[in-house]
Amino acid sequence: MRISARARRIEPFYVMEVAKAAAELAQHAANTERPMVFLNIGEPDFGAPPLVRLAAERALRDGATQYTQATGMASLRERISHWYLERFGLQVPASRIVVTAGASAGLQLVCLALIETGDEMLMPDPSYPCNRHFVSAADGRAVLIPSTAAERFALSADKVQAAWGERTRGVLLASPSNPTGTSIDPAELRRIHNIVQARGGITLVDEIYLGLSFEPQFGQSALAIDEQIISINSFSKYFSMTGWRLGWLVLPPALVSVVERLAQHLFICPSTLAQHAALACFEADSLAEYERRRAAFKARRDYFLPALNALGLSVPVMPDGGFYAWADCTQWCQQLGVKDSWDLSFELMRRAHLAATPGRDFGQADTGHFIRFSTANSMADLQTAISRLRALSA
Repeated sequence: MRISARARRIEPFYVMEVAKAAAELAQHAANTERPMVFLNIGEPDFGAPPLVRLAAERALRDGATQYTQATGMASLRERISHWYLERFGLQVPASRIVVTAGASAGLQLVCLALIETGDEMLMPDPSYPCNRHFVSAADGRAVLIPSTAAERFALSADKVQAAWGERTRGVLLASPSNPTGTSIDPAELRRIHNIVQARGGITLVDEIYLGLSFEPQFGQSALAIDEQIISINSFSKYFSMTGWRLGWLVLPPALVSVVERLAQHLFICPSTLAQHAALACFEADSLAEYERRRAAFKARRDYFLPALNALGLSVPVMPDGGFYAWADCTQWCQQLGVKDSWDLSFELMRRAHLAATPGRDFGQADTGHFIRFSTANSMADLQTAISRLRALSA
C-alpha cells in the first residue's frame, strides 16, 4: 500500500510511545510495593467537576445529543465570551469564537485555512510537537528556532525578524508553553506581532494553559494586543475536560466564515454532549473549584521544582503557568551512564518505577539534555517521585 508523503512526514508522537512503555511496565509493578508513578502525561488528575458531569448527565437524559452548528452552540460561545470579559477584562464578541473538537481540531482548521504548500511557520525550539505537525499536515513547514533559558524558551522579536524569509507565513507560539511552562513577555509578543503584521503574516498563539497562569505579568491573553491575533484554547487543561475533546478558536472576523466552512465538512460539529457539559464550567461553583485547582497546581510547582533542583535535575526557568518541569538532566545521564534523556526516561521507569517524558519530541536544539516532568498529579505522587529519585541518586 502506497502511503502519502504527508503521512510519512509525520514523526511518531514519542510522548505516547513512552506512555505505552510505562503502561506495560506498570502492569508488572501493579502488585508490588512500588507501583508506577506517572509524571509523563499532561492531564489534570482532578477530572471534570461535579456540575460539569451533572450537565452531561442531564443532556444525555434529555436527548440533547443531536448536531449543533459547526461553530458550536450559540449559548456556549456567549459563555466563553463572558469568561474573557470577567477573567481578562477583554471584549471578545461571541461572533469571533468558534467551538472545535478539541484545540487539535482548532489548530488543524486554522492551518488548513491559512497555510499553502511550502509556507513556513516560525516556532520556538523547544515546543509542543503536535503543533509543528499540524503545519506539516497542511503541507507547510515548521521552522524551529532555538530558544534559550535567558529568553524563557520563547521566540524573541529579533529572532523572528532574522529568520523571516520569502516563504515565511507567520509564527506559531504557545504561552504558557509545553514543555517549559513559560510564557512570552507581553511586550515582546507585541513586538513579534508588529513584525509579523508589517510583513502581512499571521500570529497564532496556543493559549490552552492560559487559565493556569500563576504570575500576573504573564496572565493576560494575546487577544489584548490585536484582534488579528488568532488564539487557540481548550477545555482540557484549566477546565479539566481532557477526554471530552472540546476547544475553541478566537478568530479575526474575516476568518470566521472560512473556518466554519472547513469545519462543516471536516468535523460537522464538536461533540454536542461535551458542549452541554461545558456550559457548566462557567457556573460560579465550577469557577471557584477551578481556582482552587489552580492554587493546587501552583503549590505542586512550588514543592516539586526546588526538590528537582536540589537533586541535580536543574530547571533553568521557573514555570509561570501550566504543570510542567523542563529539567536539564545532563548530570543524571552522566551519573547513570546513559546517553540522553530518552535512555534516562527508560532507566527511571525500570529502576524507580517513575515515568517522565524525554525531550526528543519537543525539538532538535539540545532537547536530548532535557526531560519533562508533569506536575498534573497528586502532591502525594510528587513526593513519592522525589523520594525515589533521591534514593536512585544516593
